[in-house]
Amino acid sequence: MDQLSLFENEGYNFPEELLDFDPDFLKPQEADHLFNLLLKEVPWQQTSKKMYDRTVLTPRLTAWYGDKKASYQLAGKAIVTNQWLEPLAALKRRIEQQFHCTFNSVLLNLYRDNKDSVAWHRDRESELGNRPVIGSVSLGQARFFDFRKVNDHSKKYSLLLKHGSLLLMKGNLQETWEHRIAKSAQKMQARINLTFRLIGEGKE
Repeated sequence: MDQLSLFENEGYNFPEELLDFDPDFLKPQEADHLFNLLLKEVPWQQTSKKMYDRTVLTPRLTAWYGDKKASYQLAGKAIVTNQWLEPLAALKRRIEQQFHCTFNSVLLNLYRDNKDSVAWHRDRESELGNRPVIGSVSLGQARFFDFRKVNDHSKKYSLLLKHGSLLLMKGNLQETWEHRIAKSAQKMQARINLTFRLIGEGKE
């Protein structure tokens, strides 16, 4: 994988050691099958969160799958973890074997159209441990994945995550960079993102 050319931007290179990227990790037929299966079979839910003095709906749908011992807290609330679907478990094993990492859960996000998004954030929850490795598989509509340096927002980068691609985030990425999927003025179809994680018991 020629990463350097992927992350060059305005004369400054994104730190290669923080990411692995395979734009064709899944073959088109594999990606199509998994996308259609998850769209139909997953019990998608829309969560809410407190924003200042009001409660707002999260602009995407989500679901968690994982090991029985994998538990997750978000804003003080326990997240319900579904038992593994075999296609998700098989994909987990495939990523683990290829990249020599370990996961016990996966967060699924469904971006229904161009209005769905996730704001700037870092995955730094205590359940993830220090320097977490997160494997992100994209299905469906291609969307730009934006990065910006925590202490210098002038350093921004975008990577197009297309159908069947895999992005592996690692090292101190979550300490030094934020990421997001922005809303768009362009009409878009549905996108499903799978982020494989090691949470709860078994983390460092």
